[in-house]
Amino acid sequence: MARNFTPKVVTANRLREGDVVYLTAADTWTPFHHEAELIEDEAHAQMRLLHAAAQKLQVVGAYLADAKAGPNGPEPTHFREQFRTRGPSNYSHGKQADHPNV
Repeated sequence: MARNFTPKVVTANRLREGDVVYLTAADTWTPFHHEAELIEDEAHAQMRLLHAAAQKLQVVGAYLADAKAGPNGPEPTHFREQFRTRGPSNYSHGKQADHPNV
């Protein structure tokens, strides 16, 4: 039995820095999950993933991650994706340095 499609965002890692990024509806990459395009149609999600995967000079490892609509934009629904929104975990830099309470 086929599973129902759940909303997704396209995520990847920036090629040069390795930072986690998310594809926006404007075809740009953002480091902020809440700015990502929330995709609610499976066919559209596959097209967006192909678009992201073709950007080999900007990002690597693009994939679809489960998300849900939140008051400020998409929110992750899985622990792994929540963890990725916080940035590197080895020491405070990047997103962690910008947000000391994260």
